[in-house]
Amino acid sequence: MAGVERPAKTPGVGVFLELREKLQSGLLIVGKDVARSPADVAVTGGDSSLHIRTPRGEQSLTLPAGVTLEQGSCIPTPAEGARGEELHYRMRINVARSSDEDAYDSVMETLRAKETYCFSCQGCMTRLLEDRVFKRVLPLPNGNWNAIVDDWCCHPDPFANKKLLPRAEDCLLGDTFLLLPRDDSCDQTLTEEVSPVGAEDSQDPKKPCRRHTLISCKSCSSVLGEAVAPGTLKLYITQVVVEAAVGDRKPEASLNRSVFLEGTIAARLLELSNSLSTFHFSVQTPDGKAFLLLWLLNSDSIIASVPEMCVGGERSASSPALHSPSPRAARALKLLYVVCSDTGILQREWRT
Repeated sequence: MAGVERPAKTPGVGVFLELREKLQSGLLIVGKDVARSPADVAVTGGDSSLHIRTPRGEQSLTLPAGVTLEQGSCIPTPAEGARGEELHYRMRINVARSSDEDAYDSVMETLRAKETYCFSCQGCMTRLLEDRVFKRVLPLPNGNWNAIVDDWCCHPDPFANKKLLPRAEDCLLGDTFLLLPRDDSCDQTLTEEVSPVGAEDSQDPKKPCRRHTLISCKSCSSVLGEAVAPGTLKLYITQVVVEAAVGDRKPEASLNRSVFLEGTIAARLLELSNSLSTFHFSVQTPDGKAFLLLWLLNSDSIIASVPEMCVGGERSASSPALHSPSPRAARALKLLYVVCSDTGILQREWRT
């Protein structure tokens, strides 16, 4: 009808792949706009690669080193709930070795005693602390250790109202932060500001007023952590980049915030899950208010997703895409999460 503009069609997933290293199996999903029937799809494997032939052309996916398709194992399976909109295939894979080439190095695993490090602001990559050498790098107890201290002691809590603080040339590692001694150089790169009183705290006279002394980057004003005591810095691992000091190496350009945050949190969840044998986590604000609950389902997934518009298709010799590398299947954590509402009531809808 003239004068009526049809809504644009939302592009769907053309090819989706999930491999499980521990189960040595995988799921391949091909969208209905890419192939109509199982006969239209042929899947073969190469050296750490997967090749999917459809009426659109051949789509190649690069797999982590040591991961290969077991030839002839890819078979079509019924797609529950898809109503013919997708084609599902199950397959077997061979894992020669566990490759950590895609693993994100957590700052908790990076720091070592008697080595030299530089700390930079993640937002603008300004150097905050130069050539720091720690005599001791020690882990702090779990963040909720004081809640079970009564189970450790048969007498009154000896740690009541006491903070665990670093000595000179110490670095203490918390669940999501670092405790460092402050020195004179910090005055050149860091600023301090007392946090404002929250609306809820100001309206409730019975509720204790919690105010934090925030540490910010002097260059870009990004909040980096807190001053938990005179002469002690508490830096959040999601706000700073820690690198070994190598020669005259200069800090790299600003890292993509989403990629850095995603990698840092994923690495920390995996470390805590492995060390504490727990799979449930609570993400909290600095004042201890939970706003996100996480449930780690598995940590051995290898995932690739190619939009429908990017699958196959003819490419001209002048097209840059002709020489672009194949999409890469990346390691990922699979999570369920629930958002805590402002009223404290959990939303009932679980999301993946």
